[in-house]
Amino acid sequence: MRFSQPENFLILIVVLLLAVFVFWAINRKKKLLSRFGDLPLLMKNAPYISFARQRTRALLLLVGLVFVVLTLVRLQFGTHLEMLRREGIDIIVALDVSNSMLARDMKPNRLEKAKQEIRSIIDRLQGDRIGLIAFAGEAFVQCPLTLDYSAASLLLTVMDNESVSIQGTSLSSAIEKAVGSFNQKEKKHKVLLLLTDGEDHEGKAIEAAEAARKDGIKIYTVGIGSPAGEPIPILDRTGNQLGFKKDEKGEVIVTKLDEFTLQKISLATGGKYYHATAGEMELDRIFDEIAKIEKKELEGTLVTKYDDRYQWPLLLALLLVIGEFFVPERKRIRGSQNHE
Repeated sequence: MRFSQPENFLILIVVLLLAVFVFWAINRKKKLLSRFGDLPLLMKNAPYISFARQRTRALLLLVGLVFVVLTLVRLQFGTHLEMLRREGIDIIVALDVSNSMLARDMKPNRLEKAKQEIRSIIDRLQGDRIGLIAFAGEAFVQCPLTLDYSAASLLLTVMDNESVSIQGTSLSSAIEKAVGSFNQKEKKHKVLLLLTDGEDHEGKAIEAAEAARKDGIKIYTVGIGSPAGEPIPILDRTGNQLGFKKDEKGEVIVTKLDEFTLQKISLATGGKYYHATAGEMELDRIFDEIAKIEKKELEGTLVTKYDDRYQWPLLLALLLVIGEFFVPERKRIRGSQNHE
């Protein structure tokens, strides 16, 4: 036996206070009446008054309220097995972990901003499977498609610019890795979210996107950073900045958000491009788009369900309240009667 909403037992405090007040009020009326003279004599002259009936009515009502509380706490006993079915889509999030994502045109930097957006995405999911891909010069699966959002969040935490040994930015590698991570037999229910500054050093991203479209994948790109550009900081192991990355000529390298490439990638698959903002307003629009995609039934889970038995205390509560209504507060006079 269990109660699914035990916090409602606190209402019993109110019922107890009401009981104290009701019986105090009945006794108070009795004491006030006794001020007018001898109570037994007064009761003989007013035989229709019955304090016992008043107490009976109050008791029926209060016990009924107790059973109402038992209804609200939802008494449960007995169990049965039930198949919990889910509907959703498969979403893979590809995160750019290249050194250019350390640029600080978004606070605290592009990479941390992107991870913050991914956490918000995971928090919003309900029934959709999610997977994570880290990419720079190459890509690898950080988290395969799963319904375990806690595990996905944990694996996201450890993703950084050292997650991939080969530096650079290969958008095509990320897209191709995502294509291989989805169910190859399905041609729909698949979404790839690509969070990056868009700098594609290989120039094969559009071709990879077109191949993804044939596999039924919609790509939504989220641009992280500023089109104006920002130098790439060099950090020591403790995160302190030592300077900025420079090219072979000794000039500071400036990394710019390539919105044009990201727009072309999304358009190639029927998706859309969004620019990351501090308020994450773009996430609302992304989820509005995802909501339009046809859902599929995902693998069900067999769960143990408790049987609700709140109907019994509810029935008793109704009987007691109705019974209180039929108990008259005053006695019917049939000749001479003694007071109660």
